Formats: sequence, structure tokens, C-alpha cells
Amino acid sequence: MRLILFLILLLLIGFYAYQALKSSTKNQWFHYAYLLISSLIYFNFFIRFIFLERENVLQGRGAYAFGFLLALLAAQVVMIIFMFGEDIFRVLAGIFKRKNTAENASFLPSRREFIGRLALGIAAIPFASLIYGMYKGKYNFKVLKYELEFDDLPDEFDGYQITQISDVHCGSFDNKEKIAYGVDLIKKQKSDIVVFTGDLVNNKSEELEDWKDLFGSISAPDGVFSILGNHDYGEYYNWKSKEEKEQDFQKLKDFQKEMGWDLLLNESRSIERNGQKLHIVGVENWGNGGFPKYGDEDKAAAGLNAKDFKILLSHDPSHWQEKIQEDKRNYQLTLSGHTHGMQFGIEIPGLVKWSPVKYRYKYWAGIYEKNQRFINVNRGFGYLAYPGRVGMWPEITVIKLKKKQKA
Repeated sequence: MRLILFLILLLLIGFYAYQALKSSTKNQWFHYAYLLISSLIYFNFFIRFIFLERENVLQGRGAYAFGFLLALLAAQVVMIIFMFGEDIFRVLAGIFKRKNTAENASFLPSRREFIGRLALGIAAIPFASLIYGMYKGKYNFKVLKYELEFDDLPDEFDGYQITQISDVHCGSFDNKEKIAYGVDLIKKQKSDIVVFTGDLVNNKSEELEDWKDLFGSISAPDGVFSILGNHDYGEYYNWKSKEEKEQDFQKLKDFQKEMGWDLLLNESRSIERNGQKLHIVGVENWGNGGFPKYGDEDKAAAGLNAKDFKILLSHDPSHWQEKIQEDKRNYQLTLSGHTHGMQFGIEIPGLVKWSPVKYRYKYWAGIYEKNQRFINVNRGFGYLAYPGRVGMWPEITVIKLKKKQKA
């Protein structure tokens, strides 16, 4: 029933947007091309949605079907906004005309051609951007570098460098050469440690099969540490049995061990230099709303105190917002992911940083500080559902820890 209602809504949006097209040009072939392309995009998406398993519909070609639908809808919504404004103007103009002319005068004036052309031109911007995001944007890897100062950083770790990646979602990948390029960028940072903050797969461990050797080639002097994200638990797949789900989950954990990654399941590791220590604390997923809440920071940091310098790996930034930033144990730095920056936004350093995801998450991309505690929310290495990125490019974060100098 919901699918039928969705289809009806799409048809209504498409019909109303078509009015902008008709008012912008009288070329019938242009009209036919729009109707044909729109119909093919709708048909392609619904056929895949109906005949593919729902868990797989947003992977592979199904993801591209969704991407084209999203691009078309974005353009149509822009056209509708212009047409709605134009129709309000037409109604008001018609009322004024009826009152001041003969009774048999036409009530509504015709739509203005330049408004239709303006709507069409502006609608082409999100359409072209989303298409670009699918074919180029999702591989536009960015290395973002930060320096963070701490009063209580042990002297031996002044200048210590961390590379963070997050949200790989390898079940969505379709170009090994491009992903290898991204992995090579990670290696070129030559950091002391590499951390991965969750969502290695979309649903199942088998998605990692073709990629584990590539990601397993990542190494660092002090190790590669990882945690689990909400997608890693297999919660979004329709398993035949509880045993099958548990076996697949164990397989995912075993894969990470084979890759040489140290998976932290509510536990910590210590890195020592000349008698001084830095602690890596990793929790399982904890998220607001319907997301799993397996994370246990008390268990993970057992034996540590507020004076110990700790880097917490926690997939969902809502964990930091709700629990960690006020925790008496004092987690100096938290590294998260999860939001993807919604894979869509506008970002001009120092001027603007916006994405619709900001209305869902208070901390959604980049560095934030509160009570002298920091969090970095990584925008993600991969992508999910919409097979692309626009403005919120795939990210490799490099953070250098610095000892704050006394005044």
C-alpha cells in the first residue's frame, strides 16, 4: 500500500513539474524526451524495488536506480517551487482582472515563459550535481588535517599523529581502482596509528570478501584499531535464523582479525613511550533512537581514570553528546563517524558548512569542542543508498596531537 501511495505521489510531482517544462518551451520533442526519461527512471527503480530483495535494492545497480530517481526528484521539486509561486501569482492576478474587467474575461492568465525557463535552468543544478556525485564525487577523496592542543597530553606524545577513517560500507563499492587510490592516500599519511570508527559493511560479512586484502594492507607503527558501527551487526537484513546472523557477525569479526585490525569490543589498549601512556578506548555502537546501544564506556575504560589521556572510538556522535562530554572519566578526544555528512551539502572552509543532516545531529561533521573535550565526526570513506557524494566528499582525517605550551 505504501509503495502505491509513493508511486501516486511521484506521478503528481512529475505532472506538476511538467507544467514548468511546457511553459518554458513549445518544442514537443523536448516534452517527449522529458516524459520518456522520467518514465524510464521511475520504471527502473520500481522494478528493482519489487523484484530484488529489499536488503539489496540500494546496492549495486539498484543504488544507481535510486540515485537517478533522487536526481530527478530534486530537479522536479525545484520546478514545483517555481510553479507554485507562479500559480499563486496567477490566481491573484486573475482575481484582480475579474474585478476590473468584463465578467466573461478569462480568470487565470497563462503561465509566463521566462518563469518556466528560470525554473528549468535552476532545476538543472541539483540534477547535474547529483549525477556528478554518482560518477565522480564519491571518489573525490579529501585528506583533512587538524592540530589539537591538550594541557594533559603526555610529553612523549607531543606530535603524535592519528589517521581516522570511518563508514567504509564496502558492500556499495563498484570500482577497485578508485578505492585503491583512497587506501593509498591513507598509507601516504604515515601516521603513528590508524583507527576505523565503524560501518565496514552494509549488511553482511560477505561484502568484505573482495576488499579485505586491500584494507588489510593498511598498517601503522602502533597498529590499526577498529570498532563496530550500527550496520556491522546485521540488524537491517532479514536473516533466516538467529544462528545465521550470529555466525555472520562472528565472520565479520574474524575478517578484521585476518586483516590485522585490532577490533575493540568495549575494551581498551595502551600505547607506551618511555614510561608514558596513551590509551585507545573502543566501544561498541551506541546511538540515539532506534540504533543499537551495545556500547559500554565503563567496561571499555575499566582501570583507567580521569588523569589518563584517552582517545575514545565511538561510531555515533550522539553517544558523545548524550554521555561522553560530561563523563567524569574525562575522555579528551572522541573519534566518530556515522552521519556521512548526509553525502550532500555545501562547505566552504571558514564561511559555510551546511547539510540537511544538521537538523538530525548536532555534531555531524568535523571538529567540535566542549568542556575542553574534543570530538571529530568523520564524513565517511564510502557511501550508502545514494551512490555518490556532493559537497560532503569522502574523508580521510589526520589529527596531530600537540602539548599546549604554558603561557
